[in-house]
Amino acid sequence: MLISALHGLVTGAGLIIAIGAQNAFVLGQGLRREHPWVVAIICALCDWLLIGLGVLGLGRLIASQEGLMLVARLGGAAFLLWQAWLALRRVYCSDGLIAGVALRSSRRRVILATLAVTLLNPQVYLDTLIMLGAIGAAQASPLGFYFGAAVASFGWFFGLVAAASWLAPRLESPIVWRVIDGFIAVILTAVAIGLLAGIE
Repeated sequence: MLISALHGLVTGAGLIIAIGAQNAFVLGQGLRREHPWVVAIICALCDWLLIGLGVLGLGRLIASQEGLMLVARLGGAAFLLWQAWLALRRVYCSDGLIAGVALRSSRRRVILATLAVTLLNPQVYLDTLIMLGAIGAAQASPLGFYFGAAVASFGWFFGLVAAASWLAPRLESPIVWRVIDGFIAVILTAVAIGLLAGIE
């Protein structure tokens, strides 16, 4: 079980840590201090659920449903482009460029946005439900693999939020915030284009 857990930890970290739409979103929420710990909890819980379902075999079933994957790609691309536009707009809007200011988004709005950027992004399903699920199902101890991957997800999202929260008060320059939001806009746009390009 220990070997499977270590395999899950390393494999999970390799897939989850890669810069993508979800990580860019989490980083942005942490830097703006808009309920970052709620965001981390939601992302980790969604990962745990999807990895677990994948290990149980649901990933293979979903991968075979072309219509479902098409809808997910289109919906995910539309949402990511909208988020990219909001980030780009912040680049030119001085109101949202100072670190450590009061919260501007309600908890409900942040929760809905987090669920959307997580559950409308097919890359999340490919990484957790399908890839990690398939690898985990083939392990000597699928439960151990699941535990290791879950620890990797938990550690990454909470570590990312903690780092962003620590950095936020130190990023006082509006130029830095423009660069951060510009980076987030580029990442989200690139992922959305990748989703659309994958449609046959």
